[in-house]
Amino acid sequence: MHRLFRFAVIAVVALAPLTHDLDAQGRRIVAIGDVHGAHEQFVAILMHTGLIDATQRWTGGATTLVQTGDYTDRGAKVRDVLDLLIAIEERARAGGGRAITLLGNHEMLNLLGEMRDVTPEICVAFADSQSEARREASWKQYQALALSRAKARQAAAAVYQQTRDAWMASHPLGCLEYREALGSRGQYGKWLRTKSIATTVDGTLFMHAGINPDRPDSANSVNTVAKQELARYDAYLKRLVDGKLALPFFSLAEVLAVSNAELAAASEVMQAAKINGEAPDLHGFDLLVLREAVEILKMSEWSLLGGEGPLWFRGYATWPDDVPTRAKVFNFLDKFELARVVVGHTPSRDGRIVTRFDRRVVLIDTGMLSTVYKGRPSALEIRGSVLSALYEDGVVPLP
Repeated sequence: MHRLFRFAVIAVVALAPLTHDLDAQGRRIVAIGDVHGAHEQFVAILMHTGLIDATQRWTGGATTLVQTGDYTDRGAKVRDVLDLLIAIEERARAGGGRAITLLGNHEMLNLLGEMRDVTPEICVAFADSQSEARREASWKQYQALALSRAKARQAAAAVYQQTRDAWMASHPLGCLEYREALGSRGQYGKWLRTKSIATTVDGTLFMHAGINPDRPDSANSVNTVAKQELARYDAYLKRLVDGKLALPFFSLAEVLAVSNAELAAASEVMQAAKINGEAPDLHGFDLLVLREAVEILKMSEWSLLGGEGPLWFRGYATWPDDVPTRAKVFNFLDKFELARVVVGHTPSRDGRIVTRFDRRVVLIDTGMLSTVYKGRPSALEIRGSVLSALYEDGVVPLP
């Protein structure tokens, strides 16, 4: 009976690409969740929602588009997705609308140099005719660094002891270029570093994962902290490179290993001096690096990486939808005068947009990258208090 009732009250209407006209209920907002390099599917849902045409021109008029992060990693066409997001941002502005791109946890991982979900297929799109020569030159840079660190510390730390085969395997063709492109001076890295992790549009908070109501920070607060933490890491990596302790393409794991190695070496010097009753001779160390290394090694507690942080929190999808939890969620939203929060991050099991907590939470990750998540492209449309889930085969009102 419940199933029959559900199908009776939820109408699915097959439509041509939607129009972007404003109605009496307010401006049109369209939100799209995790893309993960699924360029064709992303284009398809943008076209179906009437935001772009077949030539990818903006046709959304005054509509506001919000993409809630995780457009990098896993899928092969990350570069195409990045190029499209950058282009749409300008085209929407010129066309009287707005396109807002947020950072998800996967973008942040890439900006920090964590490449665990960057596939060789993603990297290939960044390769050119000089990539093999560039890879060979970078290996020689690494060899030279390893030799200098061995001389400086008598024995090189493990991070400087990779074999050629291991190093080449961990740096597939194009991955050095990808790392550079997402660096603080890179084509995509500079653009991504201008992005926020949270935005509020007409009383709706949009994020990738969400703010934990147990730690009720504002959108402005989490954005400020995230930008400060990323800038701190960028400055630290630059100091390591300038001090000939690392190379610009070092991964996050390698940076942490360098930090551990420097602190361990300094500790040995200080311990030996203590035993001999002498003052430690630290002239071979960068004291600022040592001080900052202590904090960098606590990065798992930063908002950028913490499991309950705004880029990783899954409570809106996993917490029970019961009275005590509702009270907690509602109190958070009411405190900041928010009608609702819209998040991605946790793929739905059936490829459908889901509402929870009396529609004040909307989950929009429907597993667009079907080769991995077996889902489909979708978009959430908001017109005032009217919410609809848009799929390529129709519209489902969210009553």
